[in-house]
Amino acid sequence: MFNNKLNLFLFWCITGMCMSCVGTKKVTYLQNLSSAERSVIDSVAAFTEPVIQTDDILAISINTNDPQSSAVVNQASSLQSVGASSNISRQEISGFLVDKNGEVELTRLGKIKVRGLTTYQAKELVRSIAAKDFKNPAVSVRFANFKVSVLGEVNRPAAYNLPNEKVSILDVLTLAGDLTLYGKRENIAVIREMNGRKEVGRLNLNSVDIFQSPFYYMKQNDVVYVEPNKAKVISLNSAARTTFAVAISALSTLVLIFTRLN
Repeated sequence: MFNNKLNLFLFWCITGMCMSCVGTKKVTYLQNLSSAERSVIDSVAAFTEPVIQTDDILAISINTNDPQSSAVVNQASSLQSVGASSNISRQEISGFLVDKNGEVELTRLGKIKVRGLTTYQAKELVRSIAAKDFKNPAVSVRFANFKVSVLGEVNRPAAYNLPNEKVSILDVLTLAGDLTLYGKRENIAVIREMNGRKEVGRLNLNSVDIFQSPFYYMKQNDVVYVEPNKAKVISLNSAARTTFAVAISALSTLVLIFTRLN
């Protein structure tokens, strides 16, 4: 029994030493950034505006000199979407659904084809059509369901509806409460659908090269996955071994009691 306890003690000591090796070298972001008071990064990935696709939900508002007319035109249905909370609750999103033909239907304005357009192009198109019925209409078009999912070793994994289109991987990880100590910072996976195919990009948060990656800026329906590091694997293995050791000890005790009773 003494030997078993000694072995278990040594095992935990080795585990602790291994986990302590996850120092600043593994968890510090942008390690190769200059330590000068001010640093300038020359090259940053170009931001490409997302285009509207089928099944997107658009928040469209048209303001005119006649409030009653504006209220009629801006009527939109409430659609269910995944919320941005730690328990991934459901929330309602009010907006205009882009149908299978790539069109949205607005009261009085009719059906307008917006698929393949940026939100700016869609805004100008809606403005030109609304100007036929209203004088100097003010139009706003944005995504109501610009969603990115974050999985793995982050503090708040969830699907997040983003407030704007220009959002980086750092912004998304901030929403998710940053990586846990077990997150693998040098190999973040971004899963993206492009032209009907899945692409996977890899990002290294420890390097300033992240700013040059085409996966630095998020796109609609991206999935960010943070892999567990070796320390997490060790902790899971140690927990399993501890449970096994306790079970064996309890079983040995029961056998001993049963033997003495007989």
